[in-house]
Formats: sequence, structure tokens, C-alpha cells
Amino acid sequence: MSKPSIPKGTRDFSPEEMLRRNYIFDVIKKAFISHGFNQIETPSMENLSTLTGKYGEEGDRLIFKVLNRGDKFLKSLKNLNSEENSQGQMEHQLCAEGLRYDLTVPFARYVVQHQNEINFPFKRFQIQPVWRADRPQKGRYREFYQCDADIIGSNSLTNEISFIQLIDSVFKSFGIKGVAVKVNNRKILSGIAEITGQPEKIIDITVAIDKLDKIGVDLVLEELSNKGLTEESISIIKPLLDIKGDYILIISSLKNILKDSMIGLKGVEELEFVFNYFKSNPLDFVSVQLDMTLARGLNYYTGAIFEVIVDQAKVGSVSGGGRYDDLTGIFGLKDVSGIGISFGADRIYDVMLDQDVFPDFSDISTQLLVINNGEDVNELLRLSNLIRSKGVITELYPDNVKLKKQMKYANGNKIPYVLFVTEENSIYSYELKNMISGEQIILDVDSIIEKLNF
Repeated sequence: MSKPSIPKGTRDFSPEEMLRRNYIFDVIKKAFISHGFNQIETPSMENLSTLTGKYGEEGDRLIFKVLNRGDKFLKSLKNLNSEENSQGQMEHQLCAEGLRYDLTVPFARYVVQHQNEINFPFKRFQIQPVWRADRPQKGRYREFYQCDADIIGSNSLTNEISFIQLIDSVFKSFGIKGVAVKVNNRKILSGIAEITGQPEKIIDITVAIDKLDKIGVDLVLEELSNKGLTEESISIIKPLLDIKGDYILIISSLKNILKDSMIGLKGVEELEFVFNYFKSNPLDFVSVQLDMTLARGLNYYTGAIFEVIVDQAKVGSVSGGGRYDDLTGIFGLKDVSGIGISFGADRIYDVMLDQDVFPDFSDISTQLLVINNGEDVNELLRLSNLIRSKGVITELYPDNVKLKKQMKYANGNKIPYVLFVTEENSIYSYELKNMISGEQIILDVDSIIEKLNF
């Protein structure tokens, strides 16, 4: 018999881990609700036609395809001629569905499908798992949760500011140190492509620049060359990768560099609006940084793009998002602008663990174990339920076994108190033991409840 295992890039979660994960979800959900977002859910599987072509060539390769079943599979197999089909064509013949890669594209599909039921601008959030056929490594999983919020049906730049404020409130609640929101604008990247004289290379430029932190300047430039950009084009792009300093200086430099690109100047104008606001109204907790190398390789972004990083953390970005002007257009609903962000709960978990900023969860785990002495189980059940109804997390050990085993259970589950119940002449007495100090005291039921409601 083979040893039990799970697929690479997936994980089991212990009760202690679930306490921490649910805390993360609760904080983010509370922040979403406080900013006026309403929750929806979409299916784990989408039609493959819904997913493909939205994430770029590299993203499409990471979509988990779901093999057709039954007669449909046999029919697809019969019609398949591997000598005349590429791998992609074969996959589309054998697979009609895929696991969702993110929550944004399914959301766009949802908006189009339910447009007659929605009041615009529509503010929604989702907290659900997504799947990517990626190479597993620290901070990168094949199955993980995203926590998304989007506003669709409004092109106001106040939404960009509101989302950065939302990011600030979430990470302030977590108490994570060294958080920075990096901001750029895809219109600027389009402007760069335009002034190189190779605007058709915008996707290649974006994908390459997005790898800058991982592979460095030289390899980015090499990738651009391999994608067919001319030496002249690369010479225009290279100085932009080195622009640093105060945002006012960067904005001034960009206005000069992009003076012949209307779309590029529009992107600079949008960035300037956002940064001027935060210059006058600084955030409480996170810093906001203008980063010209931020690209985010997803094809649907058209305006502001965000990425949240944590200083010295080795898990990559912990949140990201941006503006998309016509994502719903791919499903038939044209000219509907939207903006959204996604929090990576799994990466946030790793960072909080590294920084030791999770709260103490002892008040939401079992506080009292009623020892089972086997004498009057009905009374023990009644007593346990009574104490539980008064707000004390209480459990009764289910079996009448040796006291040593029950005490071992209490210690193993870090239960701070145990209760011994004895009966003599139909009169019950209650002895409460503090498992940390070892102190044992005899109390009535009301006093026990009062003591444990700490």
C-alpha cells in the first residue's frame, strides 16, 4: 500500500493553522464590508473559453484544464489527430472547462451575465480558492486563496485612492511591519512602447519588465531583444528601468520622456493625481511608492497598477491589482471601467508567522474540559451545556477512561481548565483545576462561569 500524500503545491491545515487563516479572512472581510463591498461567489470551474486569452501566454499555460468526461471525452479522443494539432489545440479538444486562475475574470463574466440585476457602480468582494499549474516553492502554491474586491462601472480616480486606503487599513489591522504599496500606470508602459516605435510589442515589454526584480536588468534587456525589439527601442527603455528618487522628480522626467505620447502623458496625469492626494493626506501605516519597473503581466490592466510588498519578506507581493477599462468587453459588455485588488492570504500568513504578529487565540479555543467520571453522564452533559450557554467554550470528555488519559488530552489541546464533578447523596460538588498553575479550588457553578468568562 502506497504512503498517503497530497499533490505538490497543496496543503493540509491543522486546527491551529485554521485559527490563523480564519483570522486573516475575517480582518480582510471586515475591511471590505466597512468600505461598502458586497460578497459574491463564483464556481470553482469555468468554461475554458472564459479563462483563456485573459492572462497572457504565460498565464494561459498555468490554467488547470479539466478533462472531458464520459461520451464527450471518447468523442473528443476519436476526433483527435495529434499529428495535425498543436498541444494547445489538443487541450481545447479534450478539455472544455478549467479551474479558475483568479477571481477577476470570473467576476467579469458574472457582471456580464447578471448585468440586468446589478446597480452600477457595483462593489463586490470574493474570498475563494484559485488554482495555478505553477512550480511550487516557498510562497507559491498551486492551490491558494485570494481575497478580491472590485469596483466596476466607474472610471473615477477616487477609486484608486480608496483602494490604497483600504490596503492601509488591512495591513494596519494585521500589524505587519515594513509594508509598501508600489504604484505605476499601464498607460505609461503603453506610452513607452509607443515612443520606441514598436507599440505592438507592449505585451512583450510588460512581461519582461515585470520580471525585473527576479532576473535583473541585463536579463530583462536580453528577453526584450529575444522578443524582437530593436537596439534603438531597448536603448529608450533601459534608462526608464533606472528612474528612482522623489515622485515629483520621476513625474517631471516622465513628462519629458513621454512628451510625444498622448497615452503616456495621460498615465502620468493619473499618477500625479493619486500621489498629490497622498502628499497632502499621508497614510497611517503603509508607504506609497512610485515604481516605474512595476508592470504586472496580466493583459487586462489598462491604468493604475498596484503591488504590495513587505520589507525583507521572501514571499513576493502580498497584494496587487489595478485598473481595467474594458475587461467585460471580452464577454460582450463594452466600455465598462473597473478597478480591483487582491490580497494573497497564504503569503500574508507566512509574513505574519515570520513577524510573530498573530494574536493569542486562547479565548476562542476550548476553555474548560469536564472530566468524565462515568457516574452520571446525563448530569455531566447538562452541566457542560449550561456552562457553554453562558459563553464559556466547554467540552465534555466523551469516554469514561483513566484520568491520566483525559488530563493528557487537556494538555495536548492546551485547555487551561478542567472540572471534576463528584456526587454524594444526590449533592454535586465541583472542583476546578488550573492546568497551568496546578491550583485546584472548589466552587459553585455560578462562580466557575464568572471565573472563566475572562
